[in-house]
Parts: sequence; C-alpha cells; structure tokens
Amino acid sequence: MLDRWSGILVRRPLAVLLAGLALALAAGVYGAGVFGSLSQGGFDDPDTESSRSLAVQREALGNQGVDVIAIYSSEDLRVEDPEFRERVEATLAGLPEDTTTEVVPWFAAEDPGLVSTDGHSAQVLISLAGETQDDYLESFEELEPTLAAEGLETDVAGVFATYADVNERTEEDLQRAETISLPVVAVLAILIFGSLVAASMPVLVGALAVIGALAVVRGITLFTEVSIFSVNVITLLGMGLAIDYALFVVSRFREELAKRPVDDPDGVSEALTTTMRTAGRTVLFSGLTVAAAMSSLLVFPQAFLRSMGYGGIAAVLVAMLAALTVLPATLRLLGRRIDKGRVMRRARARAGVDDANGAWARIAAAVMRRPVTVLVVVTAGLLFLAAPFLGVKWGSVDHRILPPDSDAYVAAEKLATDFGPETSTATVVLDGTAEQDVVAYTRDLAAVDGITGVQPVAAEGDVTMLRASWEGSSQSQASQDTVVDIRAVEPASGESLVGGLTADTVDLGASVSDHLPWMALVVVVVMMVLLFLAFGSLVLPVKAILMNALSITASFGVVTWIFSDGNLEGLLDFSSQGFLDMTNPILMLAILFGLSMDYEVFLLSRVREEWDRTGDNDAAVAMGVQKTGRIITSAALLLAVVIGAFSFSGVLFMKMIGVGMLVALLIDATVVRALLVPATMKLLGEWNWWAPGPLRRWWERYGFREEPASTGEVPEAGADRDLVRADS
Repeated sequence: MLDRWSGILVRRPLAVLLAGLALALAAGVYGAGVFGSLSQGGFDDPDTESSRSLAVQREALGNQGVDVIAIYSSEDLRVEDPEFRERVEATLAGLPEDTTTEVVPWFAAEDPGLVSTDGHSAQVLISLAGETQDDYLESFEELEPTLAAEGLETDVAGVFATYADVNERTEEDLQRAETISLPVVAVLAILIFGSLVAASMPVLVGALAVIGALAVVRGITLFTEVSIFSVNVITLLGMGLAIDYALFVVSRFREELAKRPVDDPDGVSEALTTTMRTAGRTVLFSGLTVAAAMSSLLVFPQAFLRSMGYGGIAAVLVAMLAALTVLPATLRLLGRRIDKGRVMRRARARAGVDDANGAWARIAAAVMRRPVTVLVVVTAGLLFLAAPFLGVKWGSVDHRILPPDSDAYVAAEKLATDFGPETSTATVVLDGTAEQDVVAYTRDLAAVDGITGVQPVAAEGDVTMLRASWEGSSQSQASQDTVVDIRAVEPASGESLVGGLTADTVDLGASVSDHLPWMALVVVVVMMVLLFLAFGSLVLPVKAILMNALSITASFGVVTWIFSDGNLEGLLDFSSQGFLDMTNPILMLAILFGLSMDYEVFLLSRVREEWDRTGDNDAAVAMGVQKTGRIITSAALLLAVVIGAFSFSGVLFMKMIGVGMLVALLIDATVVRALLVPATMKLLGEWNWWAPGPLRRWWERYGFREEPASTGEVPEAGADRDLVRADS
C-alpha cells in the first residue's frame, strides 16, 4: 500500500501538495465555526443517582438547586439597614427573567446562616434556568454581570461560577502556554533539525493537524455534544505528534539521501520511497495506536471525557495523514534543499547513526551485559515513584482548583470565613413517598451522624424535595461518607434520590470505576492487534503494555505526592486540595499511553528492520536504539516544552496534567527506552519475535514489515527455530 502511494508521491508531488493545501483551506474555513458549536458542560453521567435526582426534580418542581450564591457586603451598612435591602432588591428586580427559576434573598428565607456573623454581609440563593449543564452555564454568563449592586460589594460563588472561571482561566492559560512554549520549540527545532527549511516541517504538519482536527470536531458536533476542552487536546496532540512525525520522516529522508550520490538523478525518488516504506509505515502504525488509546475515552458516559477522545482522535489521524501526504510531497519537491538555511553542520551529528559503536548503541550493549540487574533496579525505582499512588484520595472540581485571586475562589472563601464553618448539602428528592412517610423519613435523615439540619424545599404531587446539611468540605472523604450514609436511609414508600455536589463526586467515582475496566480492555485489545500487525509478535505487545503501564503509574505516584500530599507547593505555586480530581488520571492515562506507544512503535520498527536484516537479536536491539535514540530524545524534548508550559497554569488540574505528563514523558523517553527495552529484549532473546505458527505464517504473508530482508527471507521467530517450525 505504501509502495503504491510512494509511486504517486514520486510522480505527482505537486498535485498531492496542492490537493492537501486546498483541503486544509476548506477545513480551515469550516472549522473556524467550531467554537460556537462546543459545549461548556458535559461533566455528568445521566445514569447516576444524582443525575436522576436532578431529572425528577426538574420535571416535577423545576430547578430548585442552589446554583449561584450572590454575596452582598458593605463596610458602612448593616444587613438590617433599609438602604442595604433596598439596593439588593433594586438589583434583583433587574435580573434577566429567562436566566433564573428562583431567587431567594436572605430576608425571604428562614435560614439565619444567610447573614454573616458580623452582620455586614448577606446571601441571595439563585436557581438557574435550563435543562443541561451547558444551559446553566449560558444562563450564568448572562446573569452574572447583572448581579452587581450599586454601593455594595458583590461576590458570586457556586459551582457554575467555578466552572465559568475554570473555562476562562483555562483558555487564558492555553494562550499563555503557547506564548511560552512556541518560541522555545522554534529555537530547539532549528537546532535539532539543523536548518530553517527542515525545522519548518513540524510547523507545516502541526498547522494542518490543528486546522483539520477542528473541522472534524465541528462535524462531530452535528451528532453529539462536544466540550470546549477538546480544543486543548487538539492543540497538545496536534502539535506534539507533528513534531514526532516530522522528525521521524525528515530524519529518515535525510539518512536515505546521505546514502546516495549527490549527482544521482533518481536519488531523491529512491530516498522518498524507502522513507515511506520505513518511517512512513512507522507513522501509520503510530497514528493508529495513539488514536486507539484516545478512543478508549469514548467508553465513558461523561461528554467531557468523550470530547477529549474526539479531539485526540481527530488530531492524531489528521497529523498522521498530513505526515503521509503533504509532508512527503514537500520533501519530494525540496529534495536536497531540505538542508537550506543550515545553521549548523550536520555531518558530525549524523556520524554515528549507522555505527554499532555509537553512544546509544554502547548504552544498549552495556545494559544487555547485565539485563537482570538493570531490570530489577529500574523496576524497583519506578515502583518506588509509584508508591504514593496507593494512598491517593479522590475528589472533584470545586473552587480550590482555581488560583486564590480568581473571583469564584474569593467568593467561596468569603462564605467559609464570614458565614461560619464551611458546610455541605445534599438534595433529597422523594418520589412517590406518602405524606406520613415523608415525615418519618425526615426524622430518620436528621438522625444520620453528622447531619446538622434537614429543611423542606418544595413539594408537588407525590414528589418532595429536602435539603440536608452538615459541616465540612463538600470534597472531603467525610462528606462522601455522609452521602453514602444518607443513601442508606430508605423511605417506607416510594424511593429517595440523593443529589448535590458531594453526591456528584461520589457518583463520578463510581462511574469512573465502572467504566475503567472497559477502557483498559479497549486499550489492551487494540494495542495487541495493531502491534502484532506491525511486528508479527505477540510477546512485544504484552511487553510494551506492561512497560508503559509501569512508567505511567510512576508518574501518577509523583502527581499524588505533589498535588494530593501537598509537596512542592511553594516551588510550583499552588495549594493542595488534599485529593486528586479523578478525571485527570483518566485523561493522562489515555494521552500518555498513546504517546508512549508512539515512541515504542518508532523504536521497535527500527529493531524489527535490523532483525529482518541480520537475524541477530542483540545487534538488532543495539542498532535500533542507536538509530532512534537521538530522534526519540529530541522529540521528547520538544514535546516536553509544549507540555511543560501547562505546569505554569493557575488552574490546578491543568498544572497537574502538565507536571504529570512531563514526568511520564521524560521517564518513558529515557529510562524505559534506553534501559528497560534493551534489558527485557535481551532476556527474551528470540522469543521477542514469537507468535503461534498460524499467526506467524499469516504475518509473513500479509504483515506490514519495514522492508524485505537482504537475504530475501524473513528470519523465523521464536526462542528456537526448530521449536517454531515444530509449533507450526
């Protein structure tokens, strides 16, 4: 397939390039409208108890939840002063009618806790209009500017104030990350590629990946909800994989050009054909494996997580297609001019590429002399890094993920300091419960350990809503245990449905736990199939999955130690929540597994190429590490700059993703590729290439190998060739 495509590229490079650019132009025009089609919500699972509670509440009672808390304060006036109340009433009278379903000021409620302890601040409780989280956010964005009262200090708290601040800060941080990282990446790319023309190739592929992925995502919005956060993944993976693929393809193209005389008229065409058969094949399988890893997010019911999958798949596949079409067409047209604008001589940098005594080959050889020692020491070190993850505590999004100077954070802290101890609430919807049973249930609910009060909120027909309160953070383990205790109380008739912020957190944890095995199954099955197709082995896919899981778990341990346990707060400029947002490791798992497989495919492709050529496992491993060591390290360095810029984010989960992915990337590109891979492949020997007889014969006939062995035959796989033949 790639040979036929190479022929087209050699004969019609300009046509391919112009067609690709025309398609990119059309995609840019269409994809520019994607931002108006993306949602800002999608954090809930519609099948959980808290979601069902909200659905019953909306249908029977309308929205009764406290979505927004407006806090009005004055240094001069007290809450009981008529002027204070008049100013608030005038403000509330001017609120947009279609944004709220209920507005309850302190003077209309029977809760003395709505007035501050010093008597200079008071709360107004607001329920937003809408049917979905996205509707609520739209209502909040329209409502929030109208809440300011003349002559009074106004603060706005609540979950949707937090969501709005997170969305705004994330967009700002993304722009800041690009501002910080792109100039650094540009300089490093010039130094790594060695010429201005070559260094522009990642920019070309990255721009096409982002433009094309935005268009694809806009198309997806026609059929399902897609979150605004998908754009972050598109930027990250689109640019990151553009760097990787451009490095793989351009490096191999230069390597093949260097083997041919400058005056050879067919040299460029032959170099491109070989590049597509080798590096092009690697890019193809890398793109498929990364896309497969991102597709595992589609098993989750939360639109937020699925959207990350949509964005990631789109970015990966478009980057892959650009690297297999527009990039090689450009290389065919440039030929040896790929080195134009040279800023440094490359002869020395290329000198050891084919030398078995090169630096990376020597490292691999040293590892293979003591494979057991290296394997034990490195594995023990990674398990040590992973150990804190065993004690991880889980939570969800609240105001503490924001920087202390954000509006929602300031308002939430004011609630906690000016209105008494921080409290948490749960909404309990009784559906089909008889009136006398409601009374008994309320009494039983009030008796639950820790509950400080149970207030009736509304009733309509056989649906009744209660609100239970207790002291403490909504994200603490104690609060989550309280929700579990509340759910253990059953009415004598009908059913009780418990919702609220803490209940959402409990249900999110249960939803993630229920779907995580399916995510793992998708990743393992697809990786096994794709890596077998790429390398004709069932041993290498298992080894790759285990090693990637080990390095990713080590990064999770580091993230837990830093962000959950509260270490390095001063250095990284954050305040620990005491837990991890449970969606972050899911996102990191999918992205990191894909990126790890990206490097794995690239390394093993060169090893397989040498194995086919020589049949010597040790030599193949050493030469594979030698030929890919510099390129993988360079790609990891460039991607580390892009990812590392996220660690400067003021939003805690963005900072966590930046730090966690940076750690995992550096571990994977150095410790795993330079030490674990040679050690394990030495110990396995020829078993690296083992597959059952029928599968081996199928792969030898139909497999996607790099290029034919020099002898015309592929060495048989297995720990012993006679064993393999007997097995067949």
